Amino acid sequence: MGLEQFEVIATWAILAVAFVGLLYALFLRQQILREDKGTEKMQEVWEAIRQGANAYLTRQLRTILPFIVILTIALFLSVYIVPPTEFSMEVFAGYSEDTIRLIVGIGRAVAFVLGAGFSLMVGQLGMRMAVEGNVRVAAAARTSFKDSLRIAYRTGTITGMLTDGLGLLGGTLIFMVFGKAAPDALLGFGFGGTLIALFMRVGGGIYTKAADVGADLVGKVEQDMPEDDPRNAAVIADLVGDNVGDCAGMAADIFESYEVTIVSSLILGVTLTLITGHNEWILFPLLVRGIGVLASIVGTYLVRGESDDSGNAMQAIFRGFLTSAAISVVLFGAVALFYMSGVPGGWWRPFLSTAAGVGLAIVIDRLTDYFTGTHFRPVKEIRDATSGGPATTILSGLSSGYESAVWSVIVIAATIVVAILIYSGVSADAFVSERFSPDFIQFTFVLYGIALTGIGMLTLTGNNVAMDSFGPISDNANGIGEMAGLEPKARKIMADLDAVGNTTKAITKGIAIGSAVIAAVSLFGSFITDVSLVDPEALANGIRVSEPLVFVGMLLGGALPWMFSSLAIRAVSRAAGQMVEEVRRQFRIPGIIEGTVTPDYARAVTISTVAAQRDLINLAVLAVFTPIAVGLLLQVEALGGFQAGIIVSGMLLAVFMSNTGGAWDNGKKLIEDEERNIEANTGKGSERHKAAVVGDTVGDPLKDTAGPALNPMIKVVNLVSLIIAPIVVRYSDRNIVVILIVLALIGVLGWAITRSKRAAEPIAAPARTQTTS
Repeated sequence: MGLEQFEVIATWAILAVAFVGLLYALFLRQQILREDKGTEKMQEVWEAIRQGANAYLTRQLRTILPFIVILTIALFLSVYIVPPTEFSMEVFAGYSEDTIRLIVGIGRAVAFVLGAGFSLMVGQLGMRMAVEGNVRVAAAARTSFKDSLRIAYRTGTITGMLTDGLGLLGGTLIFMVFGKAAPDALLGFGFGGTLIALFMRVGGGIYTKAADVGADLVGKVEQDMPEDDPRNAAVIADLVGDNVGDCAGMAADIFESYEVTIVSSLILGVTLTLITGHNEWILFPLLVRGIGVLASIVGTYLVRGESDDSGNAMQAIFRGFLTSAAISVVLFGAVALFYMSGVPGGWWRPFLSTAAGVGLAIVIDRLTDYFTGTHFRPVKEIRDATSGGPATTILSGLSSGYESAVWSVIVIAATIVVAILIYSGVSADAFVSERFSPDFIQFTFVLYGIALTGIGMLTLTGNNVAMDSFGPISDNANGIGEMAGLEPKARKIMADLDAVGNTTKAITKGIAIGSAVIAAVSLFGSFITDVSLVDPEALANGIRVSEPLVFVGMLLGGALPWMFSSLAIRAVSRAAGQMVEEVRRQFRIPGIIEGTVTPDYARAVTISTVAAQRDLINLAVLAVFTPIAVGLLLQVEALGGFQAGIIVSGMLLAVFMSNTGGAWDNGKKLIEDEERNIEANTGKGSERHKAAVVGDTVGDPLKDTAGPALNPMIKVVNLVSLIIAPIVVRYSDRNIVVILIVLALIGVLGWAITRSKRAAEPIAAPARTQTTS
């Protein structure tokens, strides 16, 4: 590719940094595994959680592997429908076209498997470490607040550094092998990670909320039991669900955003290299990501408490985040000044774009904290609304969630405007050729700036994933503490960490949604530039909403997140109904309520596991096949409108559901923190508490299933659109073959939707499952 000596050295240095991140994760793992696992009773509860989580992940892997195999073959064969890009033809100029097709096909398929494999590793290894850490946090809480905080956060950091290290490793390796031809393979890499994230998010979300809703409705509302009462048959499934949903699911979610922003920035960087002749556009995003890994190592290691008795965990975590942010911004400036000074427009433009991404992460962090945190007005209003019963509780949460979506959109829109302003002064006249118009060149510069914003936003992925995993680790530790009957001091420490964990989970959901939108906008830009490279006339007039077919595409794109969310929530509702009936059935068994007979936890785990697998393929089919059908039927400009519709609608819906559910959850916790007085209608067991539990139960599938699952769904649609765009452009005639393919796709979509609506098959009750305790 004609890299200079510094660029070759820098590329190897980035690869080394990726391995440093992975070695740091290994170092932390060894630290955590040396910690005490507590009493025999604690380890008994922990073993049940561990076995349930492992069983779920094993079954999920068997469900999705056939789908992965089919798509790997399809990606390999795709290069035989559309020729490789001119970048691939240039890089492999010494080979015949058939050989180049073979190379690119193998590269794209291998990259897809690599992306899918790395995403699986992040989710599975991170979740397994979270399960290892939860019992150790509970054991440490018996003696020290600062030790329990340290163990919980560093266990989460392992997942964060796996995300950082593997994401950077994959992107860098593909760049080193393919050079300017990297976009052909990177599409497969991004698609693999995104598809697995969709599976992990949907499956984990259905699992955890089926158990959570069942446990809360019967245990808390009907039987007035505590959160993790060992008499509740769904309690182990609920604790398992925290791990498979918030650890495995969120880790895979942020990992694919990390991948996709690398993919989009490198695709746009290659295009700018073609326009300007400067290689810096390609390497700079990887340099920024390398800086982020190092900054996250420093910031996460500094998170620690100050006292054995108590402390402010949120302050310690946010201090570590700001430390990493400050280190990153300073080093961004240094690298940009040294390396990007010769590019058109100057070094300060790429620097400001990446710095804006860090700023965006901090703003979304604070905005999400405001709408979901216990110290601010929205959640306090929900707490006060519980005096009127479930109806006013739900209405208050809905109004808060709707408003939060508006402010989030304003923040994202302002960030995109900033990217436009940063690159608006770059003169395109010097690069005008017969091939590229000034408008197209200016447009590409702005899109590159937006992609760099996404790169900057996810620079602190190590910190973000650590914050998220901290939540379920602390939640599990609290549950283990209650089921094992630990002393009040330990319970108080774990309850405090659990409350902070709820806030950090909500914050990272906000960051995940924001990064998903920025990544989707970057992919949308890559879609337009890729189409223009295949056929400069295809989108010469842009994507015109005034065109009826484009408007139809936009309407369909806007509708898809609603159908997707409907099916996801329906799956939770169906599974939760089964869980409710199972918990009620077991409560009718003599000795369960009295605590003299042990519930059948394994059966509840089985109900959640089966339910989670039932709709995985259906929802994946909806995300993968819909853009193909729209593109082939309505053509490429309407496909662009489809993507625009799904980005706008999907973001609003995702933020609304995530923040509404988070606010209801913390409103419930504010009431649970009150002193219990049934006559005064305060504390656990009061009518206000029951109203809050109903709100939290409604919000559970919103914030932990449908809302988060929209992040990978949006990016799956955009990546599929990007992959099929050249096919749609080259085969634009609606001949009989295309019509038959579209009809087949519509048939498959109808099958998936119909299958998702079918009633669940009942699981027969066992003859004898309980044992005397």
